[in-house]
Amino acid sequence: MPRKTSSKSAPKSPDIRTVAAAARVSIATVSRTINGSPLVSERLSKRVWQAIKQLNYFPNTHARTLVSGRSRLFGIIVENITNPFFPELIQSFEEIAVAHGYEILVSSSNSDPVVLTAIVRRMLERKVEGVAVMTFGQEEPVLDQLVNHNVPIVLAEFKLEDPKASTILLDYSTGIHAAVDHLVKLGHTRIAFLAGPHKLHSAITRENNFRAAMQAVGLAIQKKWIVECDHTLKGGVAGYGQLQTLATRPTAIVCSNDMTAIGVLRAAYMEGLRVPHDLSLIGLDDIDFAEFTLPPLTTIRLSRSDLARAAFEALRQQAETPNAPNLKREFLVSTSLVVRGSTAAPATTPQEKRPQQAVSLITNP
Repeated sequence: MPRKTSSKSAPKSPDIRTVAAAARVSIATVSRTINGSPLVSERLSKRVWQAIKQLNYFPNTHARTLVSGRSRLFGIIVENITNPFFPELIQSFEEIAVAHGYEILVSSSNSDPVVLTAIVRRMLERKVEGVAVMTFGQEEPVLDQLVNHNVPIVLAEFKLEDPKASTILLDYSTGIHAAVDHLVKLGHTRIAFLAGPHKLHSAITRENNFRAAMQAVGLAIQKKWIVECDHTLKGGVAGYGQLQTLATRPTAIVCSNDMTAIGVLRAAYMEGLRVPHDLSLIGLDDIDFAEFTLPPLTTIRLSRSDLARAAFEALRQQAETPNAPNLKREFLVSTSLVVRGSTAAPATTPQEKRPQQAVSLITNP
């Protein structure tokens, strides 16, 4: 049977006039409160927001943009959304943005310049108030588009001589030196490095920091023990495979990121080697997944929350106080070593294949 419709009309959705009446203020006061105007006192603002909550009123953000001239929207572009580092970074960025009354527009470039160009165009069409370009070396094709439209940007490691551009300096050196020192104190002298793709300036920086750390402890750098990978699980497997073909193999490997290191864990397991008994391993990033591998991964922590906070603050300053004197344009995010179960003293006998044991990608749910 056909469903009978109610004779009662649906309740009317509250509008700005309803909110004003409930809060006992003018419509203009409600509008100013929603738009974050400093002209509204804290007492009135609290009353308006209480009315909004009680009435379940949803402000029209598009109309608010037209009235205020501000979108309160920040863009964030990451390199590869499949790498857990970037979703964790996005989550931190969004939490900070929402807490300050901003929304975010997220895109992943997948290291494709064509995709990156389309992303920037879409963000400009949405009238973003700033863009955090967290691509770590793929940003050059988009800089002119953003700068020419007078959009504030913040870049990871890349400096641009423009008043609308800010830079986040990443201190990989501290963490990488600590990692090499840690391995040397354990007794390792044969240390390899699985580098990231050289098209990324962050990967080049990490490799150079590793070389400097090795020199600082007086260890020779074996050319064949530095292998360029692609910051993926498969890259770690391939890089490990190259090291295994050498007559003299390293007893420890430092990786340019955690995904590479987890790939090495998998490859070592398949070879019948035990981490850390036969091979010590260190990653970089400290993604959430790192502490759930078996064994838990020793890694160099690059805090996503610190990186997100620096990126947001750079954009917020440009959006809200663009003409402020001595506007901060450089932000420093450091690194530190997190020691877990994937590093130990080197075995006293040369590496050889043994029955498969505790090294795997099994994780605790």
